Amino acid sequence: MSSSSLLHFPGRLPKAGLLMQARAHLRRGGVIAYSTESCFGLGCLPTDVRAIRRVLAVKARPNHKGLIVIAANIAQIRHLVRPLTAAQWAELASYWPGPYTFLLPASHKVPPALRGRHDKIAVRITAHGEAAALCRALGSALVSTSANRAGQRALKTAAACRKAFGQTVLTLPGCIGKRRKPSTIIDFTTGRVLR
Repeated sequence: MSSSSLLHFPGRLPKAGLLMQARAHLRRGGVIAYSTESCFGLGCLPTDVRAIRRVLAVKARPNHKGLIVIAANIAQIRHLVRPLTAAQWAELASYWPGPYTFLLPASHKVPPALRGRHDKIAVRITAHGEAAALCRALGSALVSTSANRAGQRALKTAAACRKAFGQTVLTLPGCIGKRRKPSTIIDFTTGRVLR
């Protein structure tokens, strides 16, 4: 992909060579660190079970909790969700892009490693320009969990990610957004706010 073909994406993107490296790394089941709304996130392709297990191992996170998936648009998550009505998608669209993660009924394409012990998947259309641009450029939603070992503070810079994870994770340059807290998590079916 040439640099000129990346110019229409909102937010900054890594240089074309690094973007191609990230795409190849993800296709091989790799894990990336990238900027999000409030911190750096660890991510992989959302249907790659091997990569999801790597994310959980890097974080030392229990696999029963499940992970969030972010995307640039609804088309990137539709296959992960059981069919919803047009009215339900319209309601979700009124919150997105934005800091709201919704628990939606998971489709059969969602690996148990991604949803944990739940029958729902946590998804968000991100309002962070760089993360959205990355999803667009990769042509895929991404797993998104804070870049840190479980129980430790979320990392805020690419340098901190490189120091913490070394060669285990491909760290992309970027700047986090201005949010101080992680996204609000809402169960779409019940309306219950979980975080």
